[in-house]
Amino acid sequence: MKNFRVFAFADEASGQVDGQIRAMLRNGLQGLEIRGVDGQNIADISVEKAKEVRKKLDDNGLVVWSMGSPIGKIDIVNGDFQAHLEKLKHVLSLSHVLGAENVRMFSFYIPGNDYAIWRQKAMDQVGEMLRTAQGSGVSLCHENEKGIYGDVAVRCRELLDAFPELKNIFDPANFIQSGQDTLEAWSMLKDRTCYLHIKDALSDGHVVPAGKGVGHVPQIVKEFRAMGGSAVTIEPHLTVFAGLKDLERAGEETKMAYTYESSDAAFDAACDALKACL
Repeated sequence: MKNFRVFAFADEASGQVDGQIRAMLRNGLQGLEIRGVDGQNIADISVEKAKEVRKKLDDNGLVVWSMGSPIGKIDIVNGDFQAHLEKLKHVLSLSHVLGAENVRMFSFYIPGNDYAIWRQKAMDQVGEMLRTAQGSGVSLCHENEKGIYGDVAVRCRELLDAFPELKNIFDPANFIQSGQDTLEAWSMLKDRTCYLHIKDALSDGHVVPAGKGVGHVPQIVKEFRAMGGSAVTIEPHLTVFAGLKDLERAGEETKMAYTYESSDAAFDAACDALKACL
């Protein structure tokens, strides 16, 4: 897989960085989209902790590709956006310590189906986040997520067209859970896609290993590589892992069809599924 890099949310294998390192090494991965760090979300760790994590990763030949931050995962109506901007500034400072090129972000939870009502505020706040990151040398990358403004392809495209500097993360399972056909979404978004999240789902929303659902993951990965795409992040979601409940809104919880005897086993199965797709 020359010139093709595979990263992972390895906190799904272990909540501890040492366990994450072991999981990445045994699966031949290049590094992390870092999200959970020894019981803390990446956005909440100190600079000193980031330096400690960086040394451990460097010692094992691993890197941080992207910050799997929760930036933008707040309510558009009642979320404290100014406090959130301060958190973004902290995440950007951690990115430099960890050597991350990218910060994963979202476009705010929307109440009900009131997308038109909250469109301008979502756009304004995404624009403010991009201005905050300007000159940092780190790219903000929008992930489609169920329940946010950019949950389906047409609204993701609105964001990308409004902000040329914004990059796209393509998550097939999240599109399925939002009622979006993944091939239609891919045709609309592939030209702006920075990287893929390797996550598949059945039509009822249950997450399954890549290639076992209706997300057309093998086809999308093949086309992504053919057009020069060079990085993907494995996001297993094949068994409940510590911290998932804190990452999702009530009523939007991820459905899981495959379960494994341990988080390590689920993580390894997700890695094997991507290898089969490749």
